[in-house]
Amino acid sequence: MAEADMGAGHMTVRGTHQGEFMGIPPTNREARWTETHIGRLENGKFVEHWADIDQLGMIQQLGVIPPPGQGAGQATG
Repeated sequence: MAEADMGAGHMTVRGTHQGEFMGIPPTNREARWTETHIGRLENGKFVEHWADIDQLGMIQQLGVIPPPGQGAGQATG
């Protein structure tokens, strides 16, 4: 979507964690997350960029941190 000098896009991304990422060794797990990007252009080039990326959801899927309600020390049953 675009208007005047601004553009925006929303996407669902997926990938397999096969290399070190943010200091996390490969898990070989697949993850799916959403991203929204907004940018402003001048003379055909991006001069500003804002993004909202669900990195928390991504690293939960990689097993790095537990999903809500499944944290360490949580009471069960």
